[in-house]
Amino acid sequence: MSFFSEFKQFAVKGNVIDLAVAVVIGAAFGSIVTSLVNDLIMPPIGMITGGVDFTELKIQLSNPVMEGEKVIKEGASINYGNFIQTIVNFLIIALAIFAMVKSINSLKRKEEAAPATPTLSKEEILLTEIRDLLRNRNL
Repeated sequence: MSFFSEFKQFAVKGNVIDLAVAVVIGAAFGSIVTSLVNDLIMPPIGMITGGVDFTELKIQLSNPVMEGEKVIKEGASINYGNFIQTIVNFLIIALAIFAMVKSINSLKRKEEAAPATPTLSKEEILLTEIRDLLRNRNL
């Protein structure tokens, strides 16, 4: 089997398509969480901490090189505010995934706990009736 035919067989399998859909939805979910953190969660936290904008929190290691008003070379800095926001994003995504997995697992447990109603064949039904008739006759 040639490389291209193997790749075509791999690419058209349902699992690959499901994975592609999951990646697209995951990227969209990441954008939603980023907006949630940046636009709804961090501003009140910044207000509580005295109007701090977390995206601007940094440790300046070197000053930018300027020529008049124009920046020629940016200064080096450690942007720990962005890191804090990324951690908050991660925690929200992890919480959402945990809640989803937990709900799926509880649904699976309910399915496993539900007793399966046995379906009897015609022969089994007939044998059960005969057994019950013989039991009642001996009484």
